Amino acid sequence: MRSTVPVLAALALALTACDPNALGTGGTSVPAPAPGAPGDHAAQLAALGQPQPEDTGAHYDRKAWGEWAYDSASKCNTREQILVRDGDGEVVDGQCKPTCPKDFCWTSRYDGVTTKDPSALQIDHIVPIAEANRSGARNWTAPQRAAYYNDPANLVAVTARSNQSKSDGDPGKWSPTQGYWCDYATGYIAVKVKYKLTVDDAELAGLTKMLATCP
Repeated sequence: MRSTVPVLAALALALTACDPNALGTGGTSVPAPAPGAPGDHAAQLAALGQPQPEDTGAHYDRKAWGEWAYDSASKCNTREQILVRDGDGEVVDGQCKPTCPKDFCWTSRYDGVTTKDPSALQIDHIVPIAEANRSGARNWTAPQRAAYYNDPANLVAVTARSNQSKSDGDPGKWSPTQGYWCDYATGYIAVKVKYKLTVDDAELAGLTKMLATCP
């Protein structure tokens, strides 16, 4: 498998420049916790702050969030980078197109389904863009929206079926297969905290329930 570490690092650097919440005091980078990382779950939940009612989202315009970013040097777009990051044993050609030479190279992080066909996978925003729009992103600029849309910390390769089942639901309305609750909940919280997005009561209850099963 071709290494994409330099590509992902370059994208992360570009996203940091656009993300108003990616820098802490003194200009120190504040990386999001890895999905599924063990830790103090009470502290993770506390970092979300007090629950707040969601915005109506009536101003939401999907087109305003852009599309996958493309890096001309690597010839990779964000979708392809996530497929490579989340794959196991895939082969990548000079145009950044991944193929799978074995029985399967991808395991969907929402339902555990395996596949060797990258076209069977969709790249999901762990915290959906419509949800972000309802929980604090109303006044974001176009560069901030584009950075969010392409942030690897908020992206995961999953089956089309599980992604469509989730739609723009939050943890108060949807959850993955129980075996993936920890990955999903910790990843969801990391993104909400990173971008200073709020949660409502049902969302917090759903996250609390999932984290209760984590190490």
